Amino acid sequence: MSYTALYRKWRPDSFEDVKGQEAIVTTLKNQIMKDRIGHAYLFCGTRGTGKTTIAKIVAKAVNCENPKDGSPCGKCKSCKAIADGSSMNVIEMDAASNNGVEDVRLIRDEVAYAPADGKYKVYIIDEAHNLSSSAFNALLKTLEEPPSYVIFILATTEYSKIPITILSRCQRYDFKRISVDTIVERLYELMDGEGIEAEDKALRYIARVADGGLRDALSLFDQCSSFYYGQKLTYDMVLEALGAVDTRIFSDLLCAVIARDIKNSVEILGNVVESGRDLNQFVIDFTWYLRNLLLVKTSEEDEIDEVLEISSESVKQLKREASAVDQNRIMRFIRIFSELSNDIKFATQKRVLIEIAIIKLCKPDMEIDNGSLSDRIKALEERLDKGITVTKGERTPANAEVEEYEDIEPVPLPKAISSDIEQIVSKWPQICNMMSNPGMSFLRKSMLSVKDDKLIIVVNDPNGLFYFSKDSFREEFSKVIKKSIGKEVDFEIAQVGSKEEFIRKYPDLSAIKMEVVTED
Repeated sequence: MSYTALYRKWRPDSFEDVKGQEAIVTTLKNQIMKDRIGHAYLFCGTRGTGKTTIAKIVAKAVNCENPKDGSPCGKCKSCKAIADGSSMNVIEMDAASNNGVEDVRLIRDEVAYAPADGKYKVYIIDEAHNLSSSAFNALLKTLEEPPSYVIFILATTEYSKIPITILSRCQRYDFKRISVDTIVERLYELMDGEGIEAEDKALRYIARVADGGLRDALSLFDQCSSFYYGQKLTYDMVLEALGAVDTRIFSDLLCAVIARDIKNSVEILGNVVESGRDLNQFVIDFTWYLRNLLLVKTSEEDEIDEVLEISSESVKQLKREASAVDQNRIMRFIRIFSELSNDIKFATQKRVLIEIAIIKLCKPDMEIDNGSLSDRIKALEERLDKGITVTKGERTPANAEVEEYEDIEPVPLPKAISSDIEQIVSKWPQICNMMSNPGMSFLRKSMLSVKDDKLIIVVNDPNGLFYFSKDSFREEFSKVIKKSIGKEVDFEIAQVGSKEEFIRKYPDLSAIKMEVVTED
């Protein structure tokens, strides 16, 4: 006999076996018991949370000859026929591959015929968001006024793609992610039934990696138990089977990053790569590790056990590590690795991307956003505490820009600048915001100067110079200036190769105070 995957073998046959969706199960059972069954349902939620499983249980329950408290008996002729897939009353359609208008028209034609055996014909449309617009339109009328013996159940992972006209005709049920404790409880039941032994720590790691999907957890457990068939499944075995990394590696990496030791940090990543670990999972797990650090850092002592689903020993270790780094720095680390998790999915050089991210963690001066400012100041303070002084010619985050231009004699401002030019400079942020893109972006990066009462817009981007030379830009900019200060002002466009060249050639108007713009 062929082997049956655990997630199929242990699929619930009744409402009582469903885990983690108590509110939905209770509602559906009450509807069936009170004969208040809807004609159309929409099951929404992430993968592996029980949408299709509950749809099949509903199909059994409404056709069961001997239902008990709203659940199917599983023993009557109808229940057995639905279970083995031979029932003509339950029609499943995978909208991922059958999404055309002809497929829906076939359903519409079949709806006219009453069930030969049983009470209801149940149509289960899986991944319903894949249906085409014309298919949804063809389904619309039938979904609105189906015969009394027809029930539609649409299942989807992306309800936002379902047309509002369909949503308004369905009872919508949102399937939540299954908690780690619930998944572990189900895995223990499976272990007893299959005669498999496993550590609690191993099961909890599988449950966390499943990310709320019970089906994913069963598949991962199946994979790990097959890899170590006949042996007690340990935490290290699970890491080996799934290509994951022990949290001790994350602790070592964090210590190296805090010490700003790029060489050691990259070597730790190299060891992970050489051991054959999955780099996508490495990024996800390290992000979760940083998240746990942040929660330990920001939560009250009596709240930590509630927000973290890890052992007390691991909490103690996290507390020690969290004391060595401030929360703003942890938040910057999380931001960098969260961005990396999106970029790495389809990258061919995953290792290079991770190395760049690790170097960013070690060297906050590589980033120019406000989020890295506190970390850059912290790095400078550490150098000063160690007695390392900043000398002329040495570039640091704090003095790099100043030192680059300190030997350049800037062009002095003219003694008198027209009030029109001053108004434009003071309102420059608002003027930029009034422009359409890409003009807005180029203007924000430009530098302002003046010559003979004429505004000079200086750019160092060839693309900006090309765009500014267009008549459409000049007309739009003139209108914006007139609307902003009530006057027309002459202006010219100039280009420089660097900020240094601008300082050498043009008087800089940045000394004029600009009005601050706040965005709601």
